[in-house]
Amino acid sequence: MKKVLLIAALLGFGLPLLAQIPPGFTDITPGPGLKGWHRSLTTSHGTTEAWKVENGVVSGTQDREGNGGIILTDRKYKNFEVYLEMNPDFGCDSGLFLRSNERGQAYQVMLDYLEKGNMGGIYGEGLKGVKGAPSKEWERYWKKGEWNSIRARIEGDVPHIQVWMNGQQITDWKDTENHLPDGAAEGMIALQVHGGNRCKPGLYHRFRNVAVRELP
Repeated sequence: MKKVLLIAALLGFGLPLLAQIPPGFTDITPGPGLKGWHRSLTTSHGTTEAWKVENGVVSGTQDREGNGGIILTDRKYKNFEVYLEMNPDFGCDSGLFLRSNERGQAYQVMLDYLEKGNMGGIYGEGLKGVKGAPSKEWERYWKKGEWNSIRARIEGDVPHIQVWMNGQQITDWKDTENHLPDGAAEGMIALQVHGGNRCKPGLYHRFRNVAVRELP
């Protein structure tokens, strides 16, 4: 059966992306519960409790109108790559936060899966002076209604960020200086459900195979 699925996927028969963490990465997917991660109680996006992990898939939504939130790794990282697979409902804004603090101030890989949204571009979440960059080609590589892989790399005291979608590089961006609070050079990894009207209860972001590879 596995061989059939692999052949079908290679031939493009519309089957979901096969789950596979890249070699050299360590699985940090939350669970059981949110083990290894925790909810932020101080982010401006809210304190939604509607996070769950089932069969290796972590999902999040607003638990009431406007109340989103983030979950963060218990550990901090400096130079690293993070890999994940995602299959969101259309209409909900999310993000992958890099070097985040507890409040969610971070460099963000945009995962804005809604009208006029951007996937894979860079944004300064809660940061002043960051002139981010949208990804201009993400729609060429995104597979609607399927699992898609995102890999993001951040390195350097002045952050250099690269993003790949389904194996294709879509972003290569470097900041002009370090805009993190107090010049922090490390932080947590976070997953977001946007607060306010950029999501709504019942629309889920889903992630699996979240993994990290630390760099020198």
